[in-house]
Amino acid sequence: MSKMSFLVKNLTLLFTIFFLFFNYSIATNAIYNVKNYGAKSNVKSDSSKAFVSAWVAACASTSPATIYVPKGSYLLKSAYFHGETCKSKAITLRIDGTILAPSNYNVIGNDENWIKFERVSGVSIYGGTLDGQGASLWACKTSGNNCPQGTMGLTFSNSSNIEISGLTSKNSQLFHILVDSCDNVKLQGVKVSAPGNSPNTDGIHVQYSSRVTIMNSRIGTGDDCISIGPGTSHLWIQNIACGPGHGISIGSLGWDEEEPGVQNVTVKTVTFTGTKNGLRVKTWARSSNGFVKNILFQHIVMSDVQNPIIIDQNYCPNNENCPHQGSGVKISDIKYQDIRGTSATEVAVKFDCSKKYPCSGISLEDVNLSYKEQPADASCVNAGGRASGFEKPNSCL
Repeated sequence: MSKMSFLVKNLTLLFTIFFLFFNYSIATNAIYNVKNYGAKSNVKSDSSKAFVSAWVAACASTSPATIYVPKGSYLLKSAYFHGETCKSKAITLRIDGTILAPSNYNVIGNDENWIKFERVSGVSIYGGTLDGQGASLWACKTSGNNCPQGTMGLTFSNSSNIEISGLTSKNSQLFHILVDSCDNVKLQGVKVSAPGNSPNTDGIHVQYSSRVTIMNSRIGTGDDCISIGPGTSHLWIQNIACGPGHGISIGSLGWDEEEPGVQNVTVKTVTFTGTKNGLRVKTWARSSNGFVKNILFQHIVMSDVQNPIIIDQNYCPNNENCPHQGSGVKISDIKYQDIRGTSATEVAVKFDCSKKYPCSGISLEDVNLSYKEQPADASCVNAGGRASGFEKPNSCL
């Protein structure tokens, strides 16, 4: 065989391999544009069915799939994405536009969820904006009129291996992002915003979930920036700017008699600005077998925060539904390391623990909190532990 014929033969083989690989790449990265399924970016047409149809198509793919939302604003009345029958184990939702909830709160105000992913695995969301348009509902609630409860914004339920990156969520009727009964969830570069007077608009709420990471995010709402519910373990929160809002809260816990506890939580490198609370643990004054243990709060900056460090085990709004028998939630092994800044009230450290099960193993290390350029005060009730390093205010443990 001549060199020329050998080269031609092998070039043909190379082109064949390239052609097959190119087509394989296209086949393994199928893109499902919601506009091809009828979505319209005119702010008036409900695109819910189009989004769900795109999901069904991507879900049926045997390869990784991408659902694409182009630039523009798309109205969604509600959309539920179920993953029980999905063949694809890697579905990406890439959003370049804005997804709007109806401005009339009555349309979805009685629905439990606005956008919900249930029993999915390997789902990623990149970019985009979710606008809950909740202002009219908040106004209704403030006026005392008869209003619907409102709907959750983005929910992941009974799901695993989830990633949310670069998403903006604003003005949700209720919680912006809910992670419920999930495993291995990563949220990063998320921005959540709602006015400081918007009720029950928690930024990110995590419950009954494990191995959740929340990083590099900015959250300002009318309620908790991040709230941590029962059954949460191995939660990592880092590099968060919080404000306005009610801070980062574990709880409220202990409403139910039988309730899984919260454990192995790390909160580090967080700045609280003008918030009602900073680092809070809150439990109902009710009988419960719940617990909070192995918690680390580290490298925290407070700026004009009303309650920088607080444990409240006598939570009982309006003295209703609380038998005053003391909280049954056992709190132990909570470490506060390198907490500094300013308090908006005289008492910057308040441990109001259960008379039935006093807090134990609380550790304060290098705490430096001031009130009006003077050392703040600390208050301890039924709390045990130790303080070390810099102490301002003087420890009451």
